[in-house]
Amino acid sequence: MDLSEKSRQSLFPSYLYTSSASKVLGRNPKSTDLGSAGSFMIQAPKESMKIEMFSPAYYAACTAGGILSCGLTHTAVTPLDLVKCNMQINPTKYKSISSGFGVLLKEQGARGFFRGWVPTLLGYSAQGACKFGFYEFFKKYYSDLAGPENAAKYKTLIYLGGSASAEFIADLALCPMEAVKVRVQTQPGFARGLSDGLPKFIKSEGFGGLYKGIVPLWGRQIPYTMMKFASFETVVEMIYKHAVPKPKSECDKTTQLGISFAGGYIAGVLCAVVSHPADNLVSFLNNAKGATVGDAVKNMGLMGLFTRGLPLRIVMIGTLTGAQWGIYDAFKVFVGLPTTGGGAPVAAPAQQPIATA
Repeated sequence: MDLSEKSRQSLFPSYLYTSSASKVLGRNPKSTDLGSAGSFMIQAPKESMKIEMFSPAYYAACTAGGILSCGLTHTAVTPLDLVKCNMQINPTKYKSISSGFGVLLKEQGARGFFRGWVPTLLGYSAQGACKFGFYEFFKKYYSDLAGPENAAKYKTLIYLGGSASAEFIADLALCPMEAVKVRVQTQPGFARGLSDGLPKFIKSEGFGGLYKGIVPLWGRQIPYTMMKFASFETVVEMIYKHAVPKPKSECDKTTQLGISFAGGYIAGVLCAVVSHPADNLVSFLNNAKGATVGDAVKNMGLMGLFTRGLPLRIVMIGTLTGAQWGIYDAFKVFVGLPTTGGGAPVAAPAQQPIATA
């Protein structure tokens, strides 16, 4: 057995993949291997794969996919985000989605719909890089700590832990741009965009002000991302098990990417509901100088925290999350990697004790 084959077997345990890289595993009811009974096998990596799984190049590719996934999608929905933020901050003026667009068009013109797009693009590109890149890293890291059997048994906990760890880091990259974005979008006279908005923000509140909303941002994004990744992985696995008449390994890439989008959209709806109160807090704190969480609750009310702007956010986040998973997995396919989901997380096989004479 050559070195590359040994390396591959150390990364892909037998209960998930065949020993031969060219053979594809499907369901095998006669097999007694862990994970084969009633579970779904994911496609074995091919000899022609351009990037080795779980290598530095693999994580770099996932990071690049995250940049495209989050940066492009968040920028594309800037008009929806703009109306949503203003509905949260000034509900008497922006009473509904349709009237909100009407007010913006009347006061700022069509160009006003993309106010704040530069901090959105930069902030969410940085966040996406960390979110997806570190998720893949932590998912593998925690799976290796758990071992193959526990990784399959407690896969949902691994998805939750990996995504929470990744988002904690990702929000540190996002927070400064998010602060400037909200201020530019909700105070039309404040600045035209990032180039003049960032210096004004720092002059007004100092560098520390850029991270004033970090705790509410963690409160919004960490539950959101935990739901986003864990529900996506679960939904995709359920689709392959119960809605698709053949194993993932036998589905063409177009079908797999369609399932990624569908799983992402369902996950996005759940994400929006879970994270919405914290989203209202972030918008309120970044809009008002010196505001506190108590001020936000007093101003908006407890019910308002959960419901103000929620319908629009469900539409926005559902579409956005579906598109993100579609773009991310399309990029992975483009560079020769498998799509996400459809099987238990990959763990290194347990070390065998060394026999002594």
